[in-house]
Amino acid sequence: MFAARSVTAASRLYSTALPPKPSVKLIGELRKLVDGVPLSKAREALAASNNDLQGALKWLDADRAATGAAKVAKLADRHAGQGLVGVQVLSPGCRPGAAGAVRAAMVELNCETDFVARNELFGKLLCDIAHTAAFHAEPASGEKFIQAVSCDALNEAPLLDHLNPQTSSTSHITVGEAVRDLVTKVGEKVTLRRVVSVARDPFPAQQRHLGLRIFPYLHGSVNVPTNGTKGTLALLALKSPQLPSLIVSDEFQQKLAALERSLGRTIVGFPTTVVRSRTGEPDPEALYEQPSDMFMDKQGNNVGEELRHWARKAGLVTEEAEDSGLEVLEFAKWSVGEQTESS
Repeated sequence: MFAARSVTAASRLYSTALPPKPSVKLIGELRKLVDGVPLSKAREALAASNNDLQGALKWLDADRAATGAAKVAKLADRHAGQGLVGVQVLSPGCRPGAAGAVRAAMVELNCETDFVARNELFGKLLCDIAHTAAFHAEPASGEKFIQAVSCDALNEAPLLDHLNPQTSSTSHITVGEAVRDLVTKVGEKVTLRRVVSVARDPFPAQQRHLGLRIFPYLHGSVNVPTNGTKGTLALLALKSPQLPSLIVSDEFQQKLAALERSLGRTIVGFPTTVVRSRTGEPDPEALYEQPSDMFMDKQGNNVGEELRHWARKAGLVTEEAEDSGLEVLEFAKWSVGEQTESS
């Protein structure tokens, strides 16, 4: 009898009973916190963490990392030649009511098929990565404004949601982790191929006659206008005593936006590689020597002439300020999957 009681007591002390099944409410809370987690995975995470919500979140993070790493390794040898170029402009430069700072980035994200490139998850991630790159951009210290960004460094940066950057601070997922998670969802190799960014602080008050303007142009847009199969990020410089009064004009801003579209279409649509000829001799790849076919109200035979006519017509150049005007300082131009110097 004593032995029977001892066995009963021991079974109570060393009970192997399973924890209570996760409630529907607890599963729902977890799935709200982790977007896209399957019902079965949420139930498994809560069971493994004894129905502790924070423990379940940690379990899901570890499980996602292990699953994603295995998937990435399995697909490592595949060729990812498709994808999209994405641009995010956080501050375009001289405009009404702004200090004139410039901040933007362009990113190429690759995958294996055009089908995945058109996936909304792929497009959303590309926008978020471009926004993150623009947010973390540092002002250039050299002669060039548009600078290459290390993909390895960007992969370690916390990912920002381009639609709601404020809420991103509560998420600890990095760019690299987000790319890995997308691999597990779409079943294809996804890689961050290249990144450029530009950042420039506003000109001081005594130089209000100077201004910069960054603008993008995307061709072959998919789902969102800031993503496409070809893209450019270009920088304009403006100089005029009239600039402070002109930039507050809606008419001037509309004309400037139209000019940017024409320039962007020319950069992407023609075999442009430089702004001007480096030797002074005719250069078929120089932007300023391209025909003015992309300009709606053509005033000249080429882009260089169009810019001079536009500056006078818009009021930047006057008889008192002949050295005023505008010019394209530089541009980056990409096409998805193209050969690069490093590839």
